[in-house]
Amino acid sequence: MRSQSHLLVTGTILVADDQAANRELLDEFLSAQGFTVITAADGASALEALAHHQIDLVLLDVMMPKLSGFEVCERIKNAGETELIPVVLITALSDKDDRLKGISVGADDFLTRPVDLSELLARARSLLKLKHRTDELERAESVLFSLARSIESKDPYTHGHCERLSDYSVNLARQVGLSPEEITALRRAGVVHDIGKVAVPDAILLKPGRLTEDEWKVIRQHPIVGERICEPLKSFRLVLPIIRHHHEKYNGMGYPDGLRGEAIPTGARILQIVDVFDALTTERPYKRALPMEEALAVMREEVGKGWWDAKIFQHFEALIRRDAENSRQSHAAGR
Repeated sequence: MRSQSHLLVTGTILVADDQAANRELLDEFLSAQGFTVITAADGASALEALAHHQIDLVLLDVMMPKLSGFEVCERIKNAGETELIPVVLITALSDKDDRLKGISVGADDFLTRPVDLSELLARARSLLKLKHRTDELERAESVLFSLARSIESKDPYTHGHCERLSDYSVNLARQVGLSPEEITALRRAGVVHDIGKVAVPDAILLKPGRLTEDEWKVIRQHPIVGERICEPLKSFRLVLPIIRHHHEKYNGMGYPDGLRGEAIPTGARILQIVDVFDALTTERPYKRALPMEEALAVMREEVGKGWWDAKIFQHFEALIRRDAENSRQSHAAGR
């Protein structure tokens, strides 16, 4: 039974090595195990192969002409399209510094020459299983993002809202000093924060006039529904609190849990400020779009009422003013 389970692990493996004999050995061995193999004779050719093929695993010789295995690995891990592809560095060197350098450029594993083929096979299968799980998560995330955008598209007045929130939130998070993991969570939350509105009837969601109290009760459930929809995805662990709490207020008068002050997750405090600014500066059926200065003035009043985090708002105002000035200067230079 075990050998049958191994046969299920398939994928396309890129073998990059400047020695033809090494390439041929690995190509023959891995092809016999059921893998699709693509070979490259140097680092530049390896990157070209990655640009033109769907690669699941990369085996990189460290000592190659043009670009070393270290340089190729670093480029793979720094590119958004390829960063999740596992990379194994193969080297005749056992020097500790080379291992540390490999780790620093993002290598997932190491093999030392002469390569033990049984060890190579075990490590390749393990990394490919992990890659397949990652691909499944990405597909699940893609479905959630599509659902979120389909909800947004129901209302022509909110076109582009998700992307704007995602971009604003990431820039503000960097200014506030959040970690890379928290910034990634905010990027995702910017897209899916209102996904719970899938459970809100269109008659309420698109109503041009004031909502009744009963209709507001339905609306106030959408952060809880959104959290529930996204909960099965483990990669959304840091996203869930942002989804649930982006309608809380700093003075405890928000929903759904009435959290107060710093009990509200930082990511949610960032997203809610960005969300309000986007709503104020976007035309809706019941209101005009406010210019930047007017929108910031309104938000400053709301900060005074205790609605938003004053420190984060200060960072946001500085960010918006800086972007406006940069845009003004670019426009003036283009004349």
